[in-house]
Amino acid sequence: MRRISAAAPQRRRRRGWLAGHRWAWRIGIPVLVVAAICGTAALSRFPVGRVVLADVSAKLVNATATLGFRVADIRVVGRETTDRETILAALGARPGMPLLAVDPVRAKEQLEHLPWVRSATIERRFPDTVFVRLVEREPMALWQHGGRIDLIDRTGAVIPVDRLDRFAKLPLVVGEDAARHAAGLLAMLASEPDLAPRVTAAVWVGQRRWNLRLDNAIEVMLPGDDPAAAWADLARLERSSAILQRDVQVIDMRLPDRLVVRLAPQPAKDAPPAKKGRPTAKNT
Repeated sequence: MRRISAAAPQRRRRRGWLAGHRWAWRIGIPVLVVAAICGTAALSRFPVGRVVLADVSAKLVNATATLGFRVADIRVVGRETTDRETILAALGARPGMPLLAVDPVRAKEQLEHLPWVRSATIERRFPDTVFVRLVEREPMALWQHGGRIDLIDRTGAVIPVDRLDRFAKLPLVVGEDAARHAAGLLAMLASEPDLAPRVTAAVWVGQRRWNLRLDNAIEVMLPGDDPAAAWADLARLERSSAILQRDVQVIDMRLPDRLVVRLAPQPAKDAPPAKKGRPTAKNT
């Protein structure tokens, strides 16, 4: 015979009550969330509502600071040129402020407006740290164009600096579109490390090729097609016959089957003094 406990109906009623409440929670919580979102959206449509929401939000953020979520450490990696005070000002972060008051989106925009910052990543690391990763611009060359000289990075973008004197040793590229092609040029020059430091300027010609200035004296005219091969040939000629040590003014390498060299003009010798004598009479 199967025995039925007197408490069984009570347990069944409790299970039924719990099941009903679980359904209530499952339905009620999303409803409350949706209602909160709708209420926030409705309030945000009116100036007074926006003020109320901003005030409530500020109070909630400040309340998190009392729970220990306040800025105690600001870590910056990747900084080489930008000073720390400029970074902190752009971040809008200071020790002791609520960590949630740091806006990563706004901070990213502010940092990427700084002259040397190419990209920035900002993270709030709970409970008390702001982490900043910077990728700074690397100066590559000086760019002469339109009657002015700018500093450019490896993408050809201008780095807006006030003074260029400390970058005077960088190579100079000349021409309206030279900045866009400068990275490829410098990579090619670096393939011959003994010769590359002697290049003092490079002029972008006809939107297709480079003229190089070596030792501030010799012009090397590279071809538009395969300039790297011509550059390697010039390095071999310098190693084998020291062609750049001669009285050379122009080396034209634009033709694939020949090398044209123009020598520097020789200084004119002093003319011998005219002989003195009596002037001859002219027939009249």
